[in-house]
Amino acid sequence: MAEPSLADPPAVSLADYAERARAVLPADVWDYVAGGSGAEVTLAANRAALDRVAVLPRMLRGLDTVSLGTRLLGRPYAMPVGVAPMAYQRLVHPEGELALAAAAGAAGVPYLASTLGSTPIEQVTGVGAEVWFQLYWLRDRALVRDLLDRVVAAGCRALVVTVDVPVLGRRPRDLRNAFRLPAHVVAANLPEGRDALAHAGAPGVSAVAAHTSASFAPALRWSDLAWLREHVDLPLVVKGLLDPRDAVEAVRSGADAVVVSNHGGRQLDGAPPSVTMLPEVVDAVGEECQVLLDSGICGGTDVLRALALGAAGVLVGRPLLWALAAGGRPAAQDALTLLAAELCDAFTLAGCADPADARELRTIAVG
Repeated sequence: MAEPSLADPPAVSLADYAERARAVLPADVWDYVAGGSGAEVTLAANRAALDRVAVLPRMLRGLDTVSLGTRLLGRPYAMPVGVAPMAYQRLVHPEGELALAAAAGAAGVPYLASTLGSTPIEQVTGVGAEVWFQLYWLRDRALVRDLLDRVVAAGCRALVVTVDVPVLGRRPRDLRNAFRLPAHVVAANLPEGRDALAHAGAPGVSAVAAHTSASFAPALRWSDLAWLREHVDLPLVVKGLLDPRDAVEAVRSGADAVVVSNHGGRQLDGAPPSVTMLPEVVDAVGEECQVLLDSGICGGTDVLRALALGAAGVLVGRPLLWALAAGGRPAAQDALTLLAAELCDAFTLAGCADPADARELRTIAVG
């Protein structure tokens, strides 16, 4: 991995970090993070759909200052943003999850730690951030129970169950690259050696996909979610829903929030853009739970769009991982500061005093 340049000027948009990350990352790691499934139709559609959402600003509102502060799952945060769960962050920077979690803590936003993190959850919560744990359901139910015990003991604030990965989406970039994890990057929340397949490369095979298929339970039902609700006394978030009927079922099963998400275009190629389904999900669940949006969020204007369509907040993924790759914790912290500045500008220009005002804005489809 190449070293980031100390001569880089300050980033002025989150897109700047992607260019810098590409310059320092191995090509196969870049592809692993940047790529999507299939022909990457859904990956591209996420961005295009967000760009078609036009927000109608309000004028002469007498605003001198705006507040970005909000409450997610009953807890206060500095802005309606969380760091999306992303696996194996030590792939892009030696400090990995510790650096990005610390940046989230400094920014006052929740950090979602992945089951497939490359740093143990106990160390991630140790940096002082508000950590939500993202659970992939494992075939071994005993491992799930053990992991849940660790999550609670580590002080995680919420449990986020990802339900859109019965198997890993077929990702051609990883297949062409015969992508596998380097020796120093492990699935640190699993017992030692349980990720051996992820390190065993073969031509035309994604080792990460092979490991996922061997480890994840593909045949989950809503009753499994209800079991989880009974066994863990944490706010429960269900991530990876697009159909409003599934969001309603999640609420019936005890969810406190749902995340409208197509996994960043990395699962079912041809699935609709997440933002397209957001209003229907919001209408379906009403006031029964909070709705977050994931997939394609790249800046403050996108956050405003999501709020105007009814979301309580968003999860930001790749842009923050690019910042981590480009410069570790300082760059990740700068990226979150930049995102807050962009959102503050967007609120001001739209005539919004706070996130509640933003949710009262009208939107129209353009293009």
